[in-house]
Amino acid sequence: MLIDTHCHLDAAEFSTDRDTVIKRAGCAGVSAIVIPAVNRANCVAVCELAWRFAGGYYALGIHPMAVPDAQEEDLDWLEQRLEAAMEDERFVGIGEIGLDFFFPSLKEPAMRDKQVRFFDAQLKMAQRFDLPVIVHVRRSQDDVLKYLRRRPEVRGIAHAFNGSFQQADQFIEQGFALGFGGAMTFDRALQIRRLATRVPLESIVLETDAPDIPPAWLGQPGKERPRNEPAQVARIGRELARLRGVPYEEIAAVTGANAQRVLPRLSVRR
Repeated sequence: MLIDTHCHLDAAEFSTDRDTVIKRAGCAGVSAIVIPAVNRANCVAVCELAWRFAGGYYALGIHPMAVPDAQEEDLDWLEQRLEAAMEDERFVGIGEIGLDFFFPSLKEPAMRDKQVRFFDAQLKMAQRFDLPVIVHVRRSQDDVLKYLRRRPEVRGIAHAFNGSFQQADQFIEQGFALGFGGAMTFDRALQIRRLATRVPLESIVLETDAPDIPPAWLGQPGKERPRNEPAQVARIGRELARLRGVPYEEIAAVTGANAQRVLPRLSVRR
């Protein structure tokens, strides 16, 4: 079962052909698409979008890159929204949350502290509601692990994983699956490709992060930022199968089962 565990289908890049993109994903064999929120403003949008098509699911959370503009009361609002969403069969967890120390502005002490405060508050919500989390870990794997260890019962997905083997093992020990997508398809991405071949398949889920992180084959001359889309998760899965030397059908089946294990509310109907 092919599942895109991370797709920002509500993004403006899909505003002109969103229904076509969804149809194309279905034709490619994608059974489910998880749409994470990134801030308070789009929480309603991802919920409504998930209900527009069979196989649509959503998560609610405040992304670390949205933290600079977020207000403290947004956390109270989110907690209330999560409580209400527990009755919704398309709701699968808390995300996209985490820490991002890539840009200098996000590494400044005050902003770093605010990111940590928002992240830990959302982990506390995951603990309260017994929900998995979809975690953003860019340049922050060790810091994310530090706060996850304080709440060892919280499980989920380490999205767009690009850490070391040691960090991979630590996330897996915490009960997390690792998300692999378009970055894995580039020949020069040696570390990610090594991880994708050596990490236990039972700890891998597929994702696109569409419209971002386009796979290698979408690079087009003269086009600086080609748009990714959920249909590409099929070819990403085939690349993973090629790297690991196993049948594509095995990749689709195992990664799909992994997604449903770490996101237990994701109950895909065949």
